Amino acid sequence: MSDTITWGMMLRKLPSIAITLPRVIKGMKVANVTDPTQACGLAWSFEQATLRNPNGPALLHDAVSLSYAQVNQWANRIAHHLISQGIGKGDVIAVFIENRPELLVTILAVAKVGAVSALLNTSQTGDALVHSLNLVTPTAIVVGEELIQAFLAVCERVSIAMSRRWFVADQDTYDHPGLAPEGFINLMTASIDADSDNPASSQQIFFDDPCFYIYTSGTTGLPKAGVFKHGRWMRSCASFGMIALDMRPTDIVYCPLPLYHATGLCVCWGSAVSGAAGFAMRRKFSASRFWSDVRTYRATTLGYVGELCRYLVDQPPAADDRQHAVTRMIGNGLRPGAWRAFKTRFGVRHICELYAASDGNIGFTNILNFDNTVGFSLMSWELAAYDHDSGAPIRAANGFMRKVGKGEQGLLLAKIDDKAPLDGYTDPQKTEKVVLRDVFVKGDLYFNTGDLLRNIGFGHAQFVDRLGDTYRWKGENVSTTEVENMLLRHPQVSEAVAYGVQIHNTNGRAGMAAITPAESLATLDFSELLAFLRQQLPAYAVPLFLRVKVKMETTGTFKYQKNRLKDEAFDPAKTGDDPIYAWLPGTDTYVQVTGSLLANIQGGRYRY
Repeated sequence: MSDTITWGMMLRKLPSIAITLPRVIKGMKVANVTDPTQACGLAWSFEQATLRNPNGPALLHDAVSLSYAQVNQWANRIAHHLISQGIGKGDVIAVFIENRPELLVTILAVAKVGAVSALLNTSQTGDALVHSLNLVTPTAIVVGEELIQAFLAVCERVSIAMSRRWFVADQDTYDHPGLAPEGFINLMTASIDADSDNPASSQQIFFDDPCFYIYTSGTTGLPKAGVFKHGRWMRSCASFGMIALDMRPTDIVYCPLPLYHATGLCVCWGSAVSGAAGFAMRRKFSASRFWSDVRTYRATTLGYVGELCRYLVDQPPAADDRQHAVTRMIGNGLRPGAWRAFKTRFGVRHICELYAASDGNIGFTNILNFDNTVGFSLMSWELAAYDHDSGAPIRAANGFMRKVGKGEQGLLLAKIDDKAPLDGYTDPQKTEKVVLRDVFVKGDLYFNTGDLLRNIGFGHAQFVDRLGDTYRWKGENVSTTEVENMLLRHPQVSEAVAYGVQIHNTNGRAGMAAITPAESLATLDFSELLAFLRQQLPAYAVPLFLRVKVKMETTGTFKYQKNRLKDEAFDPAKTGDDPIYAWLPGTDTYVQVTGSLLANIQGGRYRY
């Protein structure tokens, strides 16, 4: 489905364009901070929001509601204490706290000092946690009580001085700081009597100074630490909060997403800060509590990722589904199959789907509220032809790359220049791997996103797939996203992850999908499911193998552990309690794979 945007569709959006244009002009002015002497960034923008709306709610969590003035003064006290302990500009402080006000106040305090928060994934333990810490060599760490055991299990393997191990109790520490265990210093108690005025250091932070280290999800190998600079914070706030959402002090953003990733932290919280609006958070996403939270906080705006929306659509319908104040939502990864269902059922007028990555330099936003698009970008970008087997963009005989036409899918390349610099990773070699040179003209630079998009007209794009998630079978390219969308249209399937697997002595990768039944394995009609897929998909795209899972494993941002599924493929000895089914050539149903059937498939008995 291309969802091409036509002249007629654009003409109907003229009133919206007229309203949005002044915001775009103002937002671009705020976003394009390039003066090396102009203070900017997280601390600066929060202090500006405090001046605009000092008594308005800034952070809401359970029964806690803190105003902008309260949060700013709290962060100032912590910042002054950090400075007194020798923390200065450029120092790295690891932050290991789950979603609660203390997390954001700590991040804000670190930003006011000019130090860098390394935002550790709160689900990490053991080797992955050690890797993430040693990758950025922090001079200090702030640990929440809820994660203290995870840190203690690895603390001997990281070099952080005892005097720089700060503790934050798992309670409302604004009023009740709590007690720190042996070997830790209670950050809230130590800073309680510090100066509450804005530190001078917050005016000495500029666009090229790093603000956070945000880790990639680690779905493939160990995480990388992406650099997120203060200038990019300004671009994010302006693009999403000012231009896309038009946030005001009367708004409340509800965000149940993990705040160690950019969607929750920079898009959602950044949007709230840009409008001096409230930000309501939840420790962990709950589908059953979602709408009651929205009503409790009187939220006007939602932060989402696609799977979160599907979980909500799968909840039993309720009489009060539309009884809320939400008018818009912002996030990424909403599938076409759930888009209309969510919008219609819950009465949310504007789905502001976006495309961005914490390690990239480009963002798209669906400002004009078209369906099934990530919108347009104010940065320069192109879609390039690519080699499916290697994933590399194709260079013509003249050495330059080829742009694809409208309606075609291509590899998204984002131009690197003064208006869209690439912050990259902490490891310069990893940054160099994603930079392309002499792309369309001599001397130009582009960031290789590794994502496939489709140009659907008028500067708008549609996300197709991750490059590594497409596979080639029978000489055809198969998009896992399209296969997943079709599976999810079947009433007996509630979750689906598609991927390619290898069969001995065949070319390319055969299609496989892990599915979760809507009810149970016993209710799955494999013959009917196969007939449905054969009717809806090209022959080469129909999955040859199915893995049935009671529950799908995901990361903290609801990303599926696809590489593990690929590695285990269709070998029942590796898939544990998950039964595997195969569509054998010349048959009309899926049959369960046993050890002997696996040997026959891999031995070439069946001609694929």
